[in-house]
Amino acid sequence: MMDKDNRDDFTFAKLSDLKLPVTFRISQLEGSIPQPSISELLENPELRFRGVHSSPVSDLYVSCQLLADNKPLTIPFRTSFKAFKNNHTWNEWITLPIRYCDLPLTSQITFTVWDIGAPRTAVPVGGSTLRMFGKKWTLRRGKHRLLLWAGREADGSMQTQTPSKNGSKDEMGRLEKLVKKYERGDLPKSDWLDNLAFRRMEEVHAAETEKSENMYLYVDLPRFDFPVIFSESEAQNQATIPFAPPAAVQTPLAPVLPSYFATDPHLWTIIDPEIARENPVEDKHRRLVRSHRSSPYDRELKPNAKIRDELNEILNYAPSQPLNSEEKDLIWKFRFYLARDKRGLTKFLKSVTWRDPSEVKQAVEELLPMWTEVDMDDALELLGPGTVDSRVRAFAVRQLNRADDEELLLYLLQLVQALKFESAASEQRSSRSTTSAISYDDSGLTDFLIARGVQNHTLGNRLYWYLIVEVELEDRVVAKMYGRVVFKFLNKILESENGSERRELMRRQGVLVETLAKRAKELRTSKDPRPKKIEKLRSFINDSKNGLVNIPPLPLPLNARMEITGINAEKSSVFKSNLYPFLLYFQCSDGMEYPVIFKDGDDMRQDQLVLQLFTLMDQLLRKENLDLKLTPYDVLATGPLQGMVQYIPSKTIAAIISENGTLLNYLRANNPDEGSVGTYGVEPSVIDTFVRSCAGYCVVTYLLGVGDRHLDNLLLTPDGHFFHVDFGYILGRDPKPFPPPVKVCKEMVDGMGGAQSTHYARFKNYCFTAFTILRKSANLILNLVALMVDANIPDIKHRDVHEQIQEKFRLDLTEEEAIKHFEALLNETSYFTVVLDRIHDLAQYWRS
Repeated sequence: MMDKDNRDDFTFAKLSDLKLPVTFRISQLEGSIPQPSISELLENPELRFRGVHSSPVSDLYVSCQLLADNKPLTIPFRTSFKAFKNNHTWNEWITLPIRYCDLPLTSQITFTVWDIGAPRTAVPVGGSTLRMFGKKWTLRRGKHRLLLWAGREADGSMQTQTPSKNGSKDEMGRLEKLVKKYERGDLPKSDWLDNLAFRRMEEVHAAETEKSENMYLYVDLPRFDFPVIFSESEAQNQATIPFAPPAAVQTPLAPVLPSYFATDPHLWTIIDPEIARENPVEDKHRRLVRSHRSSPYDRELKPNAKIRDELNEILNYAPSQPLNSEEKDLIWKFRFYLARDKRGLTKFLKSVTWRDPSEVKQAVEELLPMWTEVDMDDALELLGPGTVDSRVRAFAVRQLNRADDEELLLYLLQLVQALKFESAASEQRSSRSTTSAISYDDSGLTDFLIARGVQNHTLGNRLYWYLIVEVELEDRVVAKMYGRVVFKFLNKILESENGSERRELMRRQGVLVETLAKRAKELRTSKDPRPKKIEKLRSFINDSKNGLVNIPPLPLPLNARMEITGINAEKSSVFKSNLYPFLLYFQCSDGMEYPVIFKDGDDMRQDQLVLQLFTLMDQLLRKENLDLKLTPYDVLATGPLQGMVQYIPSKTIAAIISENGTLLNYLRANNPDEGSVGTYGVEPSVIDTFVRSCAGYCVVTYLLGVGDRHLDNLLLTPDGHFFHVDFGYILGRDPKPFPPPVKVCKEMVDGMGGAQSTHYARFKNYCFTAFTILRKSANLILNLVALMVDANIPDIKHRDVHEQIQEKFRLDLTEEEAIKHFEALLNETSYFTVVLDRIHDLAQYWRS
């Protein structure tokens, strides 16, 4: 190690320690500025009046800018005005608003010398690009002579066309290199001889400048005592992809120093460039441990009690938890024993070395067919981006075949997204060697979804709209792939019974949505006041040529179980909101009305995902005989910026408080019961519904990290159903400070009769029971959200989704500990148990 007390022991300094701003001096311009030829002057006589041509020493200026990776790091800077007498010498220091320690390795500064061409216009005399770091990753220092490329502005791209050196050698360049060595102390000093040498160099310099046709700009960079080596403050770690071959991981991982090393100022982390490569020793160890000679023995191998506990612990890991090499070897050793355990398959596939053909062959051709049927959550995990072998994906598709149509409808949104990973896997064929043991054939997911969509009309209708939204995306490669799926789906429908009628219904649905979207856009962008917009909407619906008053029976895109026959114009309206969404009352063939909100200009896909997960959670709770009266209304994105939402007649908490004073007054006004005991004059079933729905939404919004809650997006129906709307912020994102983890506002607690009431105690018990039930299905919820990573949903894109949701479930705790944890969070948001400062924060949060 180096002793910091002794200067002579230092050989270099680290860039990450250099906290000074980037500074340099623009010195002077040397060389002859090219003059226009006679023919150029004849073509453009104005050239003779340009600065450098009209006077021997014109008022030039220099602009400079710092760039890296083809992107600017600072705004352009320029030298101040200077009137020159004999030569162009600026001697001006420029300080950029960026520190040396923040510079990327690819940093470069562009220098352009400008001349005044005409009033308010400037023309480049020449430009040059200087790289901040040399070949050995050292920061450049001292005086530099930059070659100016005549008549060109400096080019700051990575493959610059105006480099500061062009490879040609001249005498002046050779001498300047020697001067740099001399200044660094690399050459011995002799005063009398040095004076003679410098005098001679001045003569050579004058002679070279006179005969040279090139222009040079001289700049001075700071002279540090030691070479400054490029280093970053800390390296980013990259996690490996589950089930993917190691070829997928290309970025070297930075070793993490133990804490007692990290505090030592004499030590710093050095990235090992070979860390991502295979360790031959570990590789040999793996091959010995997994030798196929032991394969017959492995078939009969059974774990003892201690190993069985270890295996159970590994099988209970969350889908996102990576396995270390010892755990992988243990899983591999007992692979035949684990084949009867449905939880073991995903962990086993993570343990396979996918670059080893013999291992892949045994895993996919021998073990996979004999493995027991797996649960739906594992099947969905196998369809994620990490699984590249199509035979594994085909196994997952076969497992999905066991799901009935209702269950499949709950996962359909994610299965449509999983088609992207099918396509990605097939496109990798060209870049991989043909000898690879991994299969990239079609897994049959497309055919499976199409077959089930043709079979069930409701499922098929949803599938059609999910695909249509993907076809309209900006990513044309993905859109084209989904276009092929739509084409295949529609052809299969035509081949089915009454196929042409179904195809025509889908076409008419598209026309209906297009008609509404066009009108919604017109009214949204018009300057009319809201009453005028409502009037225009009603007259538009009543106009017979638009075909909206009487519609031949048509399945509603939002809910294909509802057959619509027209729109009630008198009841339809326009909401008072930025986007002015429509409220449309559809008449159904059974005589009922189905109110729908139609929005244009808003991306509905995030709301669609949240409501789909709410529907799933409601089903999971009902399976365990717990009905929390959730209201998972239908949402359908019909395009990237439009969609439909089922309207539930209700009022916002803010409106109820302003009109009725309290939620209890509102419920009492709608459902009075004078003889009730303990329900405050409200019908007991209504209070029960209110308590259950508050508990349900507390838990589901907590698990999905729903943010931006205020009294305008909490709603209550007259019969006591409480629910949330507007899910622009999920997975922990929140535009407001101090967001409470569990969303319970004071008004909700008052509606139950206060924190000391029996109803509030029941509310807490419902919360704990729901949280416990949903924890059992944590893997299913985690995998469904993980399949949406490439769905262009703002709060999921480029974020560690697994980590966000896993943190909510606290799978590391026992059931009892998890309930205590949730209770602590609930108390943290209660106005009756927290300190005064926190009460103020909570009150601020709930304001809209």
